[in-house]
Amino acid sequence: MDVTALTFLALALPFPAALVAPGLTRLLGHNAAWVLAVAPAAIFLHFLRFLPDVASGEFVTGGYAWIPSFNVSFSWLIDGLSLTFMLLISGIGALIVLYSGGYLKGHPQQGRFFAFILLFMGSMQGLVVSDSFLMLFVFWELTSITSFLLIGFDHAREAARRAALQALVVTGGGGLLLLAGLLILWNVSGVTQLSLLLSVGSEVKESPFYLAALLLVLGGAFTKSAQFPFHFWLPNAMEAPTPVSAYLHSATMVKAGVYLLMRLNPVLGGTPEWQLLLPLFGVTTLVIGAALAVRQTDMKLMLAYTTVASLGLLVMSIGLGSPHAIEAAALYLVAHALFKGALFMVAGILDHETGLRDFTKLGGLRSAMPLTFAIALAAALSMGGLPPFFGFLAKEELYSAFSAPNFRSAVFAILAVLGNALMFAVAFAVALKPFLGPRVKTPTHSHEAPLLLWIGPAVLALKGLSIALLSGLAHRFVSSPTASAIAGEPRTVDISLVPHLGLPLVLSALTVALGVAFYLNLARLRAAMAAILVDIGWGPDRGFDQFMRGLVRLAVAVTRRLQGGRLDVYMTATFSLVAVILLALPLRYGEFPRAPFFSADVPVHELAIIAIAVGGLFAVVVASDRLTAIVSLGIQGFAVAVIYLLYGAPDLSFTQFMVETLSVVVLALVMTRLRLSPADHRPLPEKARDATIALACGLGFALFLLRATAVPFDRSLTDFFNLYSKSAAHGANVVNVIIVDFRGTDTLGEIAVVMITGLAILALVRLRAGSLKRAVVAEADETAVEERA
Repeated sequence: MDVTALTFLALALPFPAALVAPGLTRLLGHNAAWVLAVAPAAIFLHFLRFLPDVASGEFVTGGYAWIPSFNVSFSWLIDGLSLTFMLLISGIGALIVLYSGGYLKGHPQQGRFFAFILLFMGSMQGLVVSDSFLMLFVFWELTSITSFLLIGFDHAREAARRAALQALVVTGGGGLLLLAGLLILWNVSGVTQLSLLLSVGSEVKESPFYLAALLLVLGGAFTKSAQFPFHFWLPNAMEAPTPVSAYLHSATMVKAGVYLLMRLNPVLGGTPEWQLLLPLFGVTTLVIGAALAVRQTDMKLMLAYTTVASLGLLVMSIGLGSPHAIEAAALYLVAHALFKGALFMVAGILDHETGLRDFTKLGGLRSAMPLTFAIALAAALSMGGLPPFFGFLAKEELYSAFSAPNFRSAVFAILAVLGNALMFAVAFAVALKPFLGPRVKTPTHSHEAPLLLWIGPAVLALKGLSIALLSGLAHRFVSSPTASAIAGEPRTVDISLVPHLGLPLVLSALTVALGVAFYLNLARLRAAMAAILVDIGWGPDRGFDQFMRGLVRLAVAVTRRLQGGRLDVYMTATFSLVAVILLALPLRYGEFPRAPFFSADVPVHELAIIAIAVGGLFAVVVASDRLTAIVSLGIQGFAVAVIYLLYGAPDLSFTQFMVETLSVVVLALVMTRLRLSPADHRPLPEKARDATIALACGLGFALFLLRATAVPFDRSLTDFFNLYSKSAAHGANVVNVIIVDFRGTDTLGEIAVVMITGLAILALVRLRAGSLKRAVVAEADETAVEERA
């Protein structure tokens, strides 16, 4: 099998795995995790094969034509950036599946959870390798939908439902902005594939629509990656089970916006607008996220807010755009995925084994859970930016980006140090406080976690150490290709564990010193932040609730205005619009047939039929009751059917006879069950209005049909049906072949509509009959009670 087919199967593999997950879980219980983890592990191994080619500067494209006429394809682009994301998504995904097996052991819906997490994995994988604009958008929205299912997994709790809806509204709305941005990029560049777009970045930047495209793309990226002021949805997503939090915050959902900015940096980056908006929003998100993290005591919420801060750090680095900043973004992307995934899983282990997530209520667990303590400490060292872990390399490279002697670099350096120091304090609060100090009694007996729970964080913590020790190899195959893809030109990352003398070392030492001070005064910081939030009062999270309530009120008001529940209003509005379209709008009717309406050679019997139709119309208008009007209405239909018959269309004539007969019968039956006044009590102005609308519609349709008949007849369809009805559809009756074969789906739809309508009528008739029966019984009971009284 060739590489293209294998890559397609690898990208599609999570979806069939999700399909079999529930059944496999019913069969094997929580041990199904070992089998299901094979799917992401196989994907990881497949994409691992691309490392040598990508490291040598090549990129791999492939796929299949989807809609060739619109230049839409199901295609993928594998370069340093997408390959790094793929390895993180599939590698960490395999560990998350194993972790879920232990964390949700015994849960009645564990199989459903496996299915959701695998669907989410497949959606994220499709997003990061998409080359086609349409494919990118489809998978972008799929991540929003599948994350909605995961965040709201515990749907019995209102908080989980609210968090899921909030994430869907924010990220789904951002997806619509992204779609608009991609459409502008398509129109500006004329291409529909990212691999081609990367080569026309100068044309996009010079376009007058550049700013519109940039703002729309940033709207999609900022909502997905929780940048201020859209950061509020991400901490609320902690209502999901911990495996979701660990996966969503480390390598998947929240990194999608960062991926998009990295991918489009060669196309949209380097402009004053880019270098203003991204660093500004990024550093704001960094400081706010880190400050809100120290306010929390729930370990998952603390880590969630530091994820917000880390995403701000990444966005700031991408926006700065200098060589060191781009390389720092590539390094921190990997480092954050490793240490944050490990710390989230550690928080889940503590919750699973002790029944608590509040670190202020935990202590002395080092002796009971030594392995978990070691894993947490290793991950915290990397998050704190200390050697010999990969987080140290990322932090050093970031601080090297602030070496420029200007005010802008100084401001961003100070804010970056502040944010990193706060994250340092939070990392060691999670890693040390639950394990050190005197032993605290917990709701459940504390002991070391089983294999399925600790294998994932252990692998990630060790990986953060090993790739730092082997940094030369990691840079060659991962860091440099990733930085090159972000920059759009070759870049070589060569930073090592040897500290950089100069400003980076000074800033690192300052970060550690401030981090230790913040850690020692964490309680005071928490109280100060709580007081600040109380003074501020309003926040984006509350604003979201206000927005949703306002949206609902607006929808109700508009619905009451436009959908008042009166059929006569709907009919008047509909036919008024039809009349406007046919008469008032500049519809070019052109020249009409100049032949007289009645020619001398019109047979008398045809004139008689037309006279009958006119007489029937008069009978409808002057009818004294609606039943008479309905019966008279059938006269026009029968007259038209006779004309069809005279002009050699017996099939059409028969159909017209049947339709008119059934229409009269059905309408008559309905009228007998409705309480309708025999006379028209409408005032004269309403009658005049309705008559005017009716005449306008009739005149408009007449003019339109006259114009249509004046056009020379196009025989192309006629010739096609005559040619292929016998040879292709094996039918001599062309009309029947058109209905049954050429328009078979259309006919099936019409039959379905008739069937549904019939069922609805039957249900209404039975409902009315049942209501009448109950009313009769109730009246009889009341009479019996009165007689006994």
